[in-house]
Amino acid sequence: MTQQIRARRVLTEYGWRENQAITVHNGIINTITSLPAGERRFDAEQLCPAYIDTHVHGGQGMDVMDDSPDALATIAAFKAQQGVAAWLATTVTAPLPDIKSTLIRIARYCQQQTVTTPGAEVLGSYLEGPYFTPENKGAHSQELFRELVISELDELIALSQNTLKVVALAPEKANALNAVRHLKARGLNVMLGHSAASYKQTLDAFDAGADGLVHCFNGMTGLHHREPGMAGAGLSDARAWLELIADGHHVHPAVMQITCQCAAHRTVLITDAMRAAGQPDGVYDICGHDVTMKAGIVRTAAGGLAGSTLALDDAVCWMISTAGTLPETAIRMASLHPAQLLGITQTHGTIAPGKRAHFNDLNADWRVRQTWIHGLPVY
Repeated sequence: MTQQIRARRVLTEYGWRENQAITVHNGIINTITSLPAGERRFDAEQLCPAYIDTHVHGGQGMDVMDDSPDALATIAAFKAQQGVAAWLATTVTAPLPDIKSTLIRIARYCQQQTVTTPGAEVLGSYLEGPYFTPENKGAHSQELFRELVISELDELIALSQNTLKVVALAPEKANALNAVRHLKARGLNVMLGHSAASYKQTLDAFDAGADGLVHCFNGMTGLHHREPGMAGAGLSDARAWLELIADGHHVHPAVMQITCQCAAHRTVLITDAMRAAGQPDGVYDICGHDVTMKAGIVRTAAGGLAGSTLALDDAVCWMISTAGTLPETAIRMASLHPAQLLGITQTHGTIAPGKRAHFNDLNADWRVRQTWIHGLPVY
């Protein structure tokens, strides 16, 4: 099937281009050409790459770890409504048998999805827990934390049938550096978080090959002028990718600005969304505990934040309107940068011939008006 999408302007790898026609064949971008002068018929106003959410626990009342045949499909459809064309299904700390069965379900979904499967594409899984430490545990259950054992990691990779893409861990744990080296040798990304690690311990993990920080500033040692902590290591080390929950609650707008000033080219916008996303205020569960959502903010009984209800297109808008980020930079934080982190830029992340036809049409306020996945309009 061949189709053409005509846009008033398109964000390409080389910046915005006016009056462009994109030809799509079987879900892949074939050509990008200029429209004739004076053309006035357009399918899109501002076409940009659709977004990639690398850290998603749930939404629309469902959680990635729900033992339900509809969970992943429901979340995938929900993400597509927010301009997300691809995402990582993210686990939480839980009993090991539950984590194993979840990885198996995600692998099965990945293998069965096709270009006509409704909703956003599931790229694989992200293991957030159980390899953390108690000091900055967030909503995770510390009684279920585990030590890093190479054979156990290999078993999880095998059960995932190599769809496990990211493992998060605390770098101060015993055997952490060996685990980082081993996971990198197996082709996985390693993110650091839910940890009390020092600046030096974090740098040691980056030296071992770790890729960046889990939701930077949240669940880790903060920046202090005499002890830069994990946040300081991430801001100052050019190797580190920084996940950022840009909702104004998890990170103050001034800190969002600081992050952009230090690391705009290595910031990855995420939602960390949990099952309450898209739902009314009330009581929900995460990590086996009840949490309460009020005015869209989810907190534990102790008052700590517990995931988010953020939409990724809202995060892009927050970066533009509140952090003062250039629109094309904010868009790349939600498209190109996650593709670079995951090593999938040959197929995802920008609008270019040979890549998947994942597009968002944005209005003048940078809100998503329409989304195409594999060239098909889904929202």
